[in-house]
Amino acid sequence: MRASHVEKADVLPIANPQTLRCHNGALTVYFRYGEVKVEASDALIKRFEKLPITVDEGQDFVNRLQKNLAHLKKVATNEGVTNLRVYDADLPDFKVAVDIYGDAVHVQEYAPPKKIPADVAKKRFNLALAGIREVLDVNREQVSIKTRAKQAGNEQYGKNEDSKKAGKKYVVVEDGAYLYVNFTDYLDTGLFLDHRNMRGLVKSASRGKRVLNLFAYTCTASVHSALAGAKSVTSVDLSQNYLDWGEQNFALNGLDLTDSKYAFESADVFDWIKNNTEQFDVIFIDPPTFSNSKKFKGTFEVQRDHSALINRAMNRLTSDGVLYFSNNFTKFELDESLKQRYDVTEITHQTIGFDFNIKKPIHRSFEIRHR
Repeated sequence: MRASHVEKADVLPIANPQTLRCHNGALTVYFRYGEVKVEASDALIKRFEKLPITVDEGQDFVNRLQKNLAHLKKVATNEGVTNLRVYDADLPDFKVAVDIYGDAVHVQEYAPPKKIPADVAKKRFNLALAGIREVLDVNREQVSIKTRAKQAGNEQYGKNEDSKKAGKKYVVVEDGAYLYVNFTDYLDTGLFLDHRNMRGLVKSASRGKRVLNLFAYTCTASVHSALAGAKSVTSVDLSQNYLDWGEQNFALNGLDLTDSKYAFESADVFDWIKNNTEQFDVIFIDPPTFSNSKKFKGTFEVQRDHSALINRAMNRLTSDGVLYFSNNFTKFELDESLKQRYDVTEITHQTIGFDFNIKKPIHRSFEIRHR
């Protein structure tokens, strides 16, 4: 890893790291190198064992969490999954989402209804935290906490103002790819767990293909495409910060950022598609539900604007190519004109992972091809 301050290189989990200090004119640059150490065997889901645990007033939560983990462990072990959701507001009195990333726990507290007194909500949340630590046998440092209220615009991608441990990234493994996640700085971690299967579909379609990832976020799908042997991978996102994160993900996997076949474009997706004439064999689009970024001209609403977005993207898709489209708007309905113009197949049942509820899908996804 290259950094202008040596402290920034400390986020890398490197065994016996070596540091080289160089000078680029008056600028000091540090290069830290070595073997990345990620112990998959330490994954919480793999080492979970159901033990008798008693938590005063929180026994129902403990029982449900243990039941979920016992079931999920079997599937996760068979599929080699170590990053997954293990609880999602299953019980009305414990409105939290519990995700595990390797050996770390990410807990999101859903903002309680106004009718629930603040002291009651706080007590229930503390009971849940105690239960989580007991059931998973983790210490406080392994647990990160956020409150997740309904967000407007791009707030879900913005900085978390309550962060006290800013700047720390962790490495997790997904299907052979190393990826950075951040549990403190942002409301989202940099890796959407519910899109794990979708990333797998994009990966399986990428070998020898020209891949375009729109609304690329931290470029996790792009990493999978590159590792699968894509002919080229282009990632487009309005946020340069997230594209920088994406480049770090590429570098973490030994992918050469100087190779011209990897492109990271900071631009409005609509403008970029309109002005770019290149053709792609695989296109992946996972837009936000709503966006009103200061960099964006106007607003984007996925229900209102998805038809125009997909039509523009299909102009960039080769005649025998495939476009994967997904979004997390719970009331989303695909425009009928798209079904009439293209060969459209809904694939939500394929992309909702075993750790999410297919009866209440967290996203909807489609495979779209030219007729």
